[in-house]
Amino acid sequence: MVRKLAVVGATGAVGQIVLEEIQHQKLAYDELKLLASERSAGKKVKVGDQELTVELLEPGAFDGIDLVIASTPDEVAAECVPWAVEAGAIVVDESAFYRMQEDVPLVIPEVNPDAALGHKGIIASPNCSTTQMVVALKPLLDAAGLSKVVVSTYQAVSGAGLAAQEELLRNTTSKLNGSPASAKMFQHDIALNLIPQIGSEKQDGFTSEEIKMVRETHKIFGDNTISVNATCIRVPVLVGHSESIYCETKEPLELQRVLELFRNAPGVTLIDDLGSKSYPMPADCEGKPDVFVGRVRKDLDNPCGINFWCVSDNLRKGAATNAVQIGKLLSEQSDVSAG
Repeated sequence: MVRKLAVVGATGAVGQIVLEEIQHQKLAYDELKLLASERSAGKKVKVGDQELTVELLEPGAFDGIDLVIASTPDEVAAECVPWAVEAGAIVVDESAFYRMQEDVPLVIPEVNPDAALGHKGIIASPNCSTTQMVVALKPLLDAAGLSKVVVSTYQAVSGAGLAAQEELLRNTTSKLNGSPASAKMFQHDIALNLIPQIGSEKQDGFTSEEIKMVRETHKIFGDNTISVNATCIRVPVLVGHSESIYCETKEPLELQRVLELFRNAPGVTLIDDLGSKSYPMPADCEGKPDVFVGRVRKDLDNPCGINFWCVSDNLRKGAATNAVQIGKLLSEQSDVSAG
């Protein structure tokens, strides 16, 4: 049970979904406080049958708070999360700032819930593209081990925020009308296009998003020996990341066993009937909390090779849903109280 819960970034796109998920997942609390920047402070937000006023995000705002769910840009998290920890709160942070810090657990409740017990005031929620992949891979890892993962992501523009969604719609309309379109949110115009770069250039030609997927997967699974190779692509889809995943298990698994593992895995929904044209698509998965898997195939040459398609709402399981699940996990593990 959480006595006092605070949501930071409450008026943002993900923050709004956090509030929905708190109600949906029945994360119990006695008192809820909404925090945001000066631009949003004073706004009224409806949460369940309550109407709450958004308060200013400042150091004193965390006095008496037990649990914080924070959805902010990295630079804001770097400043405000220590305020909350110093006030005695536990923070579930959705930014990238703390994810790879050695003393900060990186948690997906379906995958490594016990890692949350080792927190020192901060628990990080992983990158959206990592989260759905790792949830899908977990049953295979448990059943037969993993030696290799090759993933190509097809990531919706909502991963870059509301302005990116608006740019996609605006530029698509311009192109269909034969009018010029300008790119502001991305390196190139995303309308009717694909951009094979998400994030900045890093080592050996990989982007920051691709390196995140490698390092976060190793940290969550606690195994740096798994070979992970990622190619991340931005696609003209509003919501929902898709991934084409090839993996190699350490021991062979029959196809029916793989399907059974996906069917029974927590947080995974299997939709896989090629004959009836049934498989996960972002348009169908939007607004849903699960990770959806389909197009499951064994490799034609390697008995340990498995191919599958994976889709998830990046604003839900990739962000808000996972953060609230962590908060609920903490509240169920022990009484969450300040100090």
